[in-house]
Amino acid sequence: MEAYHFLVSISKETRAETFAEYTLTTTTSAIADFEYKQQVLKIDFLDGNSYEYFDVPKAIYLKLINADSPGRFARRHIYQQYVYRSCSKLVAQ
Repeated sequence: MEAYHFLVSISKETRAETFAEYTLTTTTSAIADFEYKQQVLKIDFLDGNSYEYFDVPKAIYLKLINADSPGRFARRHIYQQYVYRSCSKLVAQ
C-alpha cells in the first residue's frame, strides 16, 4: 500500500495537478531548511511547503550546501531536474 501511495505521489498526473502550487513555491518562497539522505533531498520552504527530490547525486547536494545562494542554485539545478513529490501533505493524511 505504501508503494502505491509513493507511485501516485510522483505520477505525472499528480504533478500536473499540483504544478501551479509547486511553481509558486519554488519561484517565490525562500528555502527554510534542507536535508539529504540516501539520494533524497528534502527542501522545506518558508511558505510551509516541503518537497522531496529523488536520485539527487551527492555532488549536487554538496554544491547546494556551498552555493552563495542555495535558492538560486536550486532553481537552476534541482527544481526542474529531479522527480519530486510534496511531503507537506503527507503529514495531514
